[in-house]
Amino acid sequence: MSITREDVERVARLASLGISEAELPALTAQMARILDHVSQVGAAVDAARLDAGATWLGTEAPLPLRPDDLRPPDLARPLKSFAPALKDGLFLVPRLAAMEDE
Repeated sequence: MSITREDVERVARLASLGISEAELPALTAQMARILDHVSQVGAAVDAARLDAGATWLGTEAPLPLRPDDLRPPDLARPLKSFAPALKDGLFLVPRLAAMEDE
């Protein structure tokens, strides 16, 4: 399977990865090798035995797919929305009982 530079850029954008121009050729080659390996594994599987409506854990419901949408990373939220305690922008955590003697 061939993979293009644009494919690598799209995957990087979906994964919120910053990739430099210098890294693109190496990543394109690596992803092409990965996809070639996956296709070899796929060729070894008897596809005729697989049902197009594959189910999840033996249930009748098909496996749900998610759209390829860009989402902000979870840490894009303000720290106060999920941190129990903050001081000067740092997380405050309780002391460990094992360190009480120090």
